[in-house]
Amino acid sequence: QKICPTGISMDESVGRLLTVTKEDSALYVLKLSGEIEKRISLPGEAFDVLVSEKRNEIYVSLWGLKKVQVFDRQSFALKQELPVGDHPNEMILNKAQTLLYVANSLDNSVSVIDLNTKKTLEVLNAALYPDAPNGSTTNSLALSPTEHELYIANADNNCLAVYDVSEPGNSKPLGFIPTGWYPTSVRCIGNKILVANGKGMSSLPNPKGPSPLKSDILGETQVIKKLLLGTLSVIKTPEAGQWAAYSKLVYENCPYNKSKELFAEGEAGNPIPQKVGDPSPIKYVFYIIKENRTYDQVLGDMPDGNGDTSLCLFPEKVTPNQHALARGFVLLDNFYVDAEVSADGHNWSTAAYANDFVEKTWPTGYGGRGGNYDFEGSREVAFPKGGFIWDHCARAGVSYRTYGEFTYNFKASYKTLEDHFCEYYSGWDLDYQDIQREKDWEHDFDSLLNLDQVPRFNSIRFGNDHTSGMRKGAYSPIAAMADNDLAVGRFLEHLSHSKIWPQSAVFILEDDAQNGADHVDAHRSIAFVASPYTRRNFVDHTFYSTSSMMRTMELILGIPPMSQYDAAAVPMWRCFSDKADFSPIKAIEPGVPLDTRNAWVEPLSRISETWNLAELDAVPEREFNEVLWKAIKGLNSEMPAPRRAAWLAPDESEEEED
Repeated sequence: QKICPTGISMDESVGRLLTVTKEDSALYVLKLSGEIEKRISLPGEAFDVLVSEKRNEIYVSLWGLKKVQVFDRQSFALKQELPVGDHPNEMILNKAQTLLYVANSLDNSVSVIDLNTKKTLEVLNAALYPDAPNGSTTNSLALSPTEHELYIANADNNCLAVYDVSEPGNSKPLGFIPTGWYPTSVRCIGNKILVANGKGMSSLPNPKGPSPLKSDILGETQVIKKLLLGTLSVIKTPEAGQWAAYSKLVYENCPYNKSKELFAEGEAGNPIPQKVGDPSPIKYVFYIIKENRTYDQVLGDMPDGNGDTSLCLFPEKVTPNQHALARGFVLLDNFYVDAEVSADGHNWSTAAYANDFVEKTWPTGYGGRGGNYDFEGSREVAFPKGGFIWDHCARAGVSYRTYGEFTYNFKASYKTLEDHFCEYYSGWDLDYQDIQREKDWEHDFDSLLNLDQVPRFNSIRFGNDHTSGMRKGAYSPIAAMADNDLAVGRFLEHLSHSKIWPQSAVFILEDDAQNGADHVDAHRSIAFVASPYTRRNFVDHTFYSTSSMMRTMELILGIPPMSQYDAAAVPMWRCFSDKADFSPIKAIEPGVPLDTRNAWVEPLSRISETWNLAELDAVPEREFNEVLWKAIKGLNSEMPAPRRAAWLAPDESEEEED
C-alpha cells in the first residue's frame, strides 16, 4: 500500500510522532520506536499536521479539500472542521497557540483562525493584485520572532508577501520581498529570513555534456529534472525604508498585471482580438498537442531560424510537413514550453498553470521515489482552480470536443469531457500510429461537419513523436516521427479542403521538451500556427510560451485568462494578418518508411526492454534521450548536454523579420 507522508509533527511531551499522508489520506500516530499506535482515515489528501499541547488539539490541513480538521490530542476523535481557502497546505501556530495561520495555494491567500472561537478572523490576500486569478501559489508561512510580521511564500510569483499581524483581525500589508525561483519554504531565525527556492534561481546553460557509452551507456546526462537544483536565500529582515524598493522590484519582475489581463498586446484589425469578447474572423480552433521534442531536434536544420544542425535528429526528410509549415507559414524559433515533463506539461497545455500538488509531486514520481501519474484529469487534487480550458469553454458557451487528450482506454478521464470526446479515438498508445488517429479524426469530423455541428474548440492528441526508443518490435524512432509528421500534414490537408477552413486556425505544440537537446534552452520547442489568416513565409523571433498559445486561442474564442500566466503572456498576434489566403494545404509523404520496426541492438534494445511504455513518462528520461540519440547518430556518438537560458525576451525592434 502506498502511503506518501506529507506533513510531520512531534508531540514531544508524550513522545510520539504524527504524520499525515496523501496516498492513503490518513493521520498516523507513531511511537518513537516506529510502532504505529493509531491510524485515522481522512476525507482527502493531507498536507500538514500541527500539535497544540496548550489546547490539547491536533490540526490537519486537507490539501484536496477546503478545510482543516481538528482532532482531540488524547482520543484522536474528530472535534471540528474549519472552512479555509482552496488547497490549504502549510500551517503555523503563534506561540500562545491562539491563532492558526493556513496557506491556501489556489486562492493566493492565508486564513487566520481564532482557535478560541474556531472562527476565521480574516483572510490575507497574498497576491500582487487584489483580484488576480490563481497563479501566486501561496504555500509557506513564517512568523517573525516578535510575531509582528507574517512572511508568506508565493511560489509562482517568486516572492514573499509580508503582513503586519500585530493586531489579529486588523492585519496590514507591508509589501513584498523578491526571492529565487519557486519559493517553497520560508523560516525566520533572528533577524534573518531563510527562503528555500524549489527551482533554484533561473534556467541556466549546461556547458558540460554527458559522456555516454564509454564502459556503459548510462552517462551523466544533464536532463531537465536533474537541473532544477534548489537554492537557499538568506535575507536580512528589511528596514522600514526598504519595503518600497523591495516591492517595486517584485512588481517589475512579475510579468502579470491587471491591465494585461483586461487588454492584451496586439494591433487594431488583427484577427487576434485584444479584448475578450471582441470579434475575430476565426471561429474554429484546432489545438494539436504532441510529445516532448525540442526545437533543434526537429527544426535545427532550418537556415532561417536559430538552430543547431548538429542537434537535429529529425530533419526535413523525416518531418517534411512540419518543415513546410514553418517555411510556408511562420517559423517560430523562440517558443518555449512552460513545463518540465508531461506530468505538468498537460496541465500547462490545457490550463496555463500547474498547481502546487503537481509541482511538488512529479519530481518524486519521475525520480523513482514513489507516487503515481496523477495527472491529465485523473485526480482532482491536481486540478487548477476553475478547471481546464474545456471548463472555461463550457462557462463561456463555447462548444468543445477532445480527441485523445484527457482520455484513457477510450473513456474520458475528466468529467467535463464525458459527453465531449470521440469514443473511438485512441489516446496514449505508442503501438497505434498517428496516421490512423488522423483517419479516426477525419471520420468524426466529417460526420459533425455534415451536421454543421463542428465544435469551436477541438483538442487533438498526436503523441507518437514521443517514440518507443529502441524497444524490439516497436516502431523505430525515425518511423514514429515520420508517422507523427504525416498525421499533422494529412490533418491540415483535410481541414483546409473543408468548408470551414476560411474560419479556422490550427495551433500545434509539444506538451514539454524533456526528451532532447537544444543549444538555446531545454524548454525551447517546436510550435506551429496555420490558418488562412496566418502570415506566410515569415520568421517570428518573438518570445512565446505555452501560455502565449493558450492566450491566443482564448482571445479567439472569447474566453478570459485561466491563470496569471496566460493573462500575462504575449499573444501570438504577430503570426497573423488581416489579409486572408484560403489556399489549401497539401500533405507531404516523408522520405523514410513509416512501418520500420526496431531490431535488437545491444545495448539500446536491452535498456529499452526495461521501460514501461504503457504509461506516459514512465520511462527514465536520461536513458531515453541517450538511447534515442545513439539509435539515430550511432552507438559511438556523444549526445550534447541540454542547455538552460535566462529566457530574456528580445528587444521589440528585433522581434520581426521577413
